[in-house]
Amino acid sequence: QVQLVESGGGLVQTGGSLRLSCVASGRTFRSYAMGWFRQAPGKEREFVTAISWSGDSTYHAESVKGRFTISRDNDKNTVYLQMSSLKPEDTAVYYCAAGRMLVTEEVHYDYWGQGTQVTVSS
Repeated sequence: QVQLVESGGGLVQTGGSLRLSCVASGRTFRSYAMGWFRQAPGKEREFVTAISWSGDSTYHAESVKGRFTISRDNDKNTVYLQMSSLKPEDTAVYYCAAGRMLVTEEVHYDYWGQGTQVTVSS
């Protein structure tokens, strides 16, 4: 069992930056790929980015390439999402998730955090 807790969300102006953190419980964190997803009001949840268990491989959605960076610290059981050049369309609840494979489909992620709100004002 893995429990995930996100933090770092908030209100930021267009062009600003935020760093989200997701802390995992348990000693198996380093065996999971980690992903970030987001859900905007009235929309389905969508994939943002993911990182392999070792941190050697990452995937990004096209909409965030060059602006968002995912990283992890396995000693701290933490995955990070550094977001820069934020746009109003990045406004959403951001969720971290743990899964056995580095994939974009949320069905393959077994554990989810409760989410953290990111609001980008225009």
